[in-house]
Amino acid sequence: MNYSQQEIKKKQKKIMSRTGKMKYRIEEWIAYCSGIGAITLLLLFIFGLVGAVRGVIDSAPRAEDIDIMTAGQASEIYDSSGNVIQVLAAQGLSYEYASVDQIPKCVQDAFIAAEDRRFYEHHGVDMLGIIQSVYSGVAGEKEKLKNKTITQQLIQNQILNGNDNSTFLGRFTKEIQEQYLAIELEDELDKAQILEFYLNTINMGQNIMGVQAAAAKYFDKDIADINISEAAVLAAVVSDPERYHPVSQQENNAQRRQMVLKAMLEAEYISEEDYEDALGDDVYLRIQNVDSIKAYGTDDTESYYADAVNAQVIQDLKEKLGYSQTEAYNALYHGGLKIFSCQDSSLQKICDEVINTDSFYPQTARSYLSYYLAVSQGGNKKEYSEVDVKNYYIEKKGKDISLYFKKTGKPQKYIREFKKSVLKEGSEVLAEKIQLIKQPQTSFVLIEQATGQVKAIVGGRGKKQANTDVNRATELKRQPGSSLAMLSTYAPALDTAGITLGNVEDDTAYFYPGTNTQVRKWERGPYHGLMTLREAIIGSENIPAVKTLKKVSVQTGYEFLKKFSLTTIIEQKKNEEGQVYTDLQLQLALGELNEGVTNLELTAAYAAIANQGVYRKPGFYTKIVDRYGNVLLENEQASRRILKESTAWLLTNAMEDTVKEGTGQTAQFDMIKNIAQAGNNGHTEGNTDFWFEGFTPYYTAGIWSGRDENTSQEPSGYHIAIWKEIMERIHKKEKKTRGNFRAPNGITSAWICKKCGNLAVQGLCDEAEGGDVITKEYFVKGTEPKLNCNCHVKYAFCRESGKLATELCPEKERYYRVLLQKDEVARTDDYLNTVEQNVGNDVCGLQH
Repeated sequence: MNYSQQEIKKKQKKIMSRTGKMKYRIEEWIAYCSGIGAITLLLLFIFGLVGAVRGVIDSAPRAEDIDIMTAGQASEIYDSSGNVIQVLAAQGLSYEYASVDQIPKCVQDAFIAAEDRRFYEHHGVDMLGIIQSVYSGVAGEKEKLKNKTITQQLIQNQILNGNDNSTFLGRFTKEIQEQYLAIELEDELDKAQILEFYLNTINMGQNIMGVQAAAAKYFDKDIADINISEAAVLAAVVSDPERYHPVSQQENNAQRRQMVLKAMLEAEYISEEDYEDALGDDVYLRIQNVDSIKAYGTDDTESYYADAVNAQVIQDLKEKLGYSQTEAYNALYHGGLKIFSCQDSSLQKICDEVINTDSFYPQTARSYLSYYLAVSQGGNKKEYSEVDVKNYYIEKKGKDISLYFKKTGKPQKYIREFKKSVLKEGSEVLAEKIQLIKQPQTSFVLIEQATGQVKAIVGGRGKKQANTDVNRATELKRQPGSSLAMLSTYAPALDTAGITLGNVEDDTAYFYPGTNTQVRKWERGPYHGLMTLREAIIGSENIPAVKTLKKVSVQTGYEFLKKFSLTTIIEQKKNEEGQVYTDLQLQLALGELNEGVTNLELTAAYAAIANQGVYRKPGFYTKIVDRYGNVLLENEQASRRILKESTAWLLTNAMEDTVKEGTGQTAQFDMIKNIAQAGNNGHTEGNTDFWFEGFTPYYTAGIWSGRDENTSQEPSGYHIAIWKEIMERIHKKEKKTRGNFRAPNGITSAWICKKCGNLAVQGLCDEAEGGDVITKEYFVKGTEPKLNCNCHVKYAFCRESGKLATELCPEKERYYRVLLQKDEVARTDDYLNTVEQNVGNDVCGLQH
C-alpha cells in the first residue's frame, strides 16, 4: 500500500470530486439498505416463528377441558377385502386405580428419580434437563438423560397420543403443544395429582396399565406393600416396557434397576444402607410370571394374525413416527385407528381348516396336559403346574405317569388326587386351569413373495385360548435343522464362492476339523459316496453341506444369514456364567443353533429366493388411518437384492428336483399339474422339529411341526402332506394353476459326470459300473466345466480268468468295465465300483 502524502491528497481529491461523492453515497445507501433488509428479515422470521408457535398453541386443547383418564376409542383391523376382522379395545387389560395416598413414597421416589429428578422444582418443563440432554447427546453418552418431565410424559401419553412425529412440522407441533400444555396443566393440578394420574396411566408391559396392576401381576402384592427393591424394578420398566420387561428381559431390567437405585441414593431418597440392602435382594425370584394366570377361552381373544399385526404396528409407530412404547400402545388400543391388513380371509380359512384336521397327524398323537393351580394357604400363595402332578406320582406313588393323553378322563383323575394332597384345611383355590394341548403342534406362514405381504398365518393347532398365548409362527424359536443349509451354505456357495451345482463332494465318514466329533448322517444306511451339490440338496445330505460350508467359510455363511434377515443367529454372546457361545461354527450348515429361528423369518428368507433374489420385509398391513381419516402410515415393503438372479434361479431349480424326486416328493400337487413347485425339507437331530419351506411362482409357504416340550417324534412326512393340501387348495381357489420359474439371461447347461463334475465322456461315464452317471446340469455362463471326466477308467478283463487282460488275450475273449478311481475313507455306495475293489495285482496268465 502507498501511504505517501501525495497519494493521500490524490485519494481525498477523488472522493471530493463530483463523481467520487456520488459513488460514495451509492455505496453508503447500499450498506444502509442491506442493514435495514437484514433487520427486516430477522424481524419477519421472529414474527413468523412467534406466529407459528401461537398458531400451534391455539390449536392445542385447553388444559381445563382435558380429561386425562379418557378411555379413548377402539381400533379396528380390516382384511384385504375391507371386512372388519378384529376390534382392538385393550382386551385383557390389567388395570386398577390407586390414589397417591395408597402409593408408598418409595414407589413415588423411584419413578421420580428414574424419570424426572427435578419434578418438584420445575413448572411442567425442565429447561436444565433439556440442556443436559442436548449435552449428553453431543458428548455421545450411551445413557442420555431424560428431557421430558413427568408432566410432559402424561400429556404425551394421554392427550397428544397419535401425532405424526415423522416430519419436522409434526415434531415441532407436538413439542410446542406438549410444553405449553405441561405448563398449563401445572396451573390446573398440583404435583400430587399429576403424579397420581401418571402412575395410573403408564404402560407397564403386556397389557398392564399403572403401578397397582403391575404390583399385582409381578409381585402378587398390593401397591401399598411394595418395598424399595421392588419399586426400583417397576420404575425400570416404564422407560421401555419391552426392553426392560421384568419377566422376559430380566437382565436388562436388572441393569436399569441398579441405575434407578443409584439415582434414588444420589437424590437422598434412600440411605446407603437401603441401597445396599436393595442391591443384595434377589428380587427376581419373587417376580410372578405374568403368563401364569390366563383368561382362557374368552370371546375377545385376538387371532394369531391380529397378534402379528399389533406387533408390527407398534414397532412401526415407534420406528417411523417416533412414538414411545406407551404412545404406540395407547394409539393401538385407544386411538380409534383403522388398520388395513394383508390378510386374505378366504386363504386364512383354508390354512386354519387343514392345520386343525386331526386326520393329517400321526394316529398315535396325544395331547399334552397343561395345568395351573394357585392356592392360598395361611396368607401365602403357592402355585403348581403339571410337572408337580408328575413329581407327586413319582415320589408318593412310585409311578412315572405320562403327561400325554388321548382323552380327558385320566388326567382329571390324576389332578383330583393331586389336589387332595396339597389342599389343607383353610386352603383356598385362587385359580385353576386345565387344558389338553394337541401335540404335535404346528405353525404355518403364507407369503406372496412378489409383494412381501403375509396373506395368512397359523400360530398353533386348536383354539387360541388367550391373548398371551405364544404365537408359534412369529414368536417361537425352534431349531431349523437342514432347512437352513440352503441359506447358510448353498446360497453363498453359488453366489460368491465360485462353486456350482455340479461341484462334487464325498458323502463319507467326516469329522469336524480339529475335533473328535463326527458329522452325523440324517438317515440310516451306508454313505452315498461322491455326489454333486444338486444331489446333496435333493437328498438333504449333511456331510456334503458341512464340507461345502468349510470351503465357503463360516463367516460368509453367517453374513448371508444376516442378509436373509434372520435376526436370531448369534455371532457372540455371554451367558450368566460368563461363558461365550456362538453360532459361527460348521454346524451352521445343519441348522444347529443356540436359539433357533422363527417360522416367519425362515419363510421370508425362502420368499427372497422365490422372488428372484430380492428380499422383502414381511408385511402384515398396508395402511393405518387415524380416527379423523388421516393416513398415518403406508406400509410399502422395503426391498433389497440379496442374491444374484442367477443364484436364486439355480437354487430354485435344484429345489424343484427336491419336490420331483427327493425328500419333498410328498409336496407334489395331485390335481394341479401345470405349475412349478420348489421346496426344501428339513428336520433336526432327534426328530424334534420338522420343517418344509416351499414355493410356487405365486406364494411361498413354510410349515413347522413339533412338540411344545421339544421331545422327539417318529418321522412320517405328515407336515409335508399338510403343506401340500393347503397350498393346492389355495392355488385352486385363486385360479393360479399355471406357471414356471423362468431362467434369467446368462444361464447355460452342460452334460457332466456326477462323480467328478467334469464334462461327461460318452462310452465312459454312461457305461460306468453302478449305472449311467451322466447328468445335465445348469451353470452361469463361464462357470461350466472345461475338462473331461478324469475319475473313470476303462479296464479290459479276460472272460475266462476274470482277471485283467494282457496282450495275450484276444479281443473276442475280452470284456470291458468302467471303474471309479477313488480312495475310500470309509465304505460308501461307491466301493463296489472302484478300481481298488475290482482290480488286483493279478493279471490273466492263460495262454490263449
